[in-house]
Amino acid sequence: MNNTNIAVLGVDLGKNICSLAGFDISGQLIFRKRMRPDTIPKFTERLSTCIVAMEACCGAHHLGRLIARQGHEIRLMSPEYVRPYVKAQKNDERDAEAIAEAASRPTMRFVELKSAEQLDMQTLHRSRSRLVGTRTMLINQMRAILLERGLRFPQGRRKLELAIDAMLGEPATGISQRIFELIADMRDEWRELDGRIAILDREFAQCVRSDPDTQRLTSVPGIGPLTATALVAAIGNASSFTRARDLSAWLGLVPKQRTTGGKPKLLGISRRGNIYLRTLFIHGA
Repeated sequence: MNNTNIAVLGVDLGKNICSLAGFDISGQLIFRKRMRPDTIPKFTERLSTCIVAMEACCGAHHLGRLIARQGHEIRLMSPEYVRPYVKAQKNDERDAEAIAEAASRPTMRFVELKSAEQLDMQTLHRSRSRLVGTRTMLINQMRAILLERGLRFPQGRRKLELAIDAMLGEPATGISQRIFELIADMRDEWRELDGRIAILDREFAQCVRSDPDTQRLTSVPGIGPLTATALVAAIGNASSFTRARDLSAWLGLVPKQRTTGGKPKLLGISRRGNIYLRTLFIHGA
């Protein structure tokens, strides 16, 4: 078999081993092999120009950029769009075949290949989200500890912050010394998380000042530096969307349909797509 006959190459990515399946121009399976991720660019370098398809998962954008420099066409797809093409007895080889077959469909929707700068910005947002989640867990734990000792505080992060600072300034609080020291230590951790989150917020604001795309987005009411930088990192110039409603559908903000027999039935929002971005837009609204 001549590898130059491959028209569509499906790659099922893995941490250590990847499965590859190649189809010729007629759609026949002519190639199947397993190899390590770092050897895939060396293999595709020897191929004639073809379509290289992958699921849009961790590592796909980096590998896609490497292969795109060789002249190949990269097609990334959402895993949920590939799943219907997996035949019975699912395994890595069948997954690679399904990826190649899905990429050849004319109605398939593809994910735009992200640049290194976009991935860097997304990483910063995910780091901030992790810090915010850690801070929320810490605050909830502090409330639970104090509630067990009969101390209740108003809702709201700022109100709890002021109340705990006032409590720590008065040693006679009705709790044991060890728990008092624990709350003080948790309050210091809280301050550290606030500082790290504030550093990232300032970095996002600086990115907005230096990028015209995010500056235009922040002119929209309800969109600040956080939402603007996250949106540009996720969709780039939005060229993959043909109309504005497609972006809303991708974010999961359009109604979910249960239409049958010509009788339309619309439910709540579909909640598909990027959960983080959808949360930012809802908060902004």
